[in-house]
Amino acid sequence: MYAYAYDPRPEIVGSDPRRFFALVFTLAVNDFKLRFFGSVLGYLWSLMRPLLLFGVLYAIFTHVIRFGGDIKFYPVYLLTAIVMFNFFAEATNRCVTCLLESESLIRKVRFPRLAIPVSVVTSSLLNFLLALLAVFVFYAAQGVEPQLRWLEMPLLILVLALFALGCGMLLSVLYVRFRDVQPIWEVALQVLFYGSPVLYVLTVAPEAFQRKLLANPIACVLTEMRHAMIDPTAPDLFESIGSNWNLLVPAGILIGTLALGTYLFAREARTAAERL
Repeated sequence: MYAYAYDPRPEIVGSDPRRFFALVFTLAVNDFKLRFFGSVLGYLWSLMRPLLLFGVLYAIFTHVIRFGGDIKFYPVYLLTAIVMFNFFAEATNRCVTCLLESESLIRKVRFPRLAIPVSVVTSSLLNFLLALLAVFVFYAAQGVEPQLRWLEMPLLILVLALFALGCGMLLSVLYVRFRDVQPIWEVALQVLFYGSPVLYVLTVAPEAFQRKLLANPIACVLTEMRHAMIDPTAPDLFESIGSNWNLLVPAGILIGTLALGTYLFAREARTAAERL
């Protein structure tokens, strides 16, 4: 195990990847358990949040606004998109304060600092994977048939998790310096929610505007998810984006966010304890 002696400049990842990922898994599982410790319903509270949001939005959009009637499996898409966006929002929101919440651990124990945001995203991922079980039950109830393209799901989840991690690393080190980051990010998440095809499918937007929406990596994941998981007749990501060159924009944003987040976290996390 890592020595219990404080080092103001510990390694970011560590020299042994196996020990690093073992540490991440331990922190993630402990975090997941502690989140529901002492709660009567436990994990069900976490599951109820996206389900209640889905119920309200579905009732408003289908019965009040009367939207989605001509979209195949719209209720299934809406629930899946809400659960996936909820994972991104939860992971990044919790990453904002993860260094501050781990202050005592950071000050007392020498360990790879990167394990903190990675474990937060992993814990949110565990929560998300359990929510997917309810989503798949809903798939069966709505008559969505399994297909080979469902094998794309792990890749889409990985892309979303990497984007969440990149954003989370950026937010965590910025929050150490600027406490305004948290309310600003909450507003940014609202913008992302409506700017991503969560409540609507991409094809309802004008074609020229669709490509602008697809600059958002979340929109790319949700668009491909609809084609691969729910409706094979819906346009896939490559059809929607129009050109492989256009795909460089969201790919660049994803890779750039991850690279910048890793760089800033590696630079700032070594001395984070001095600023907490």
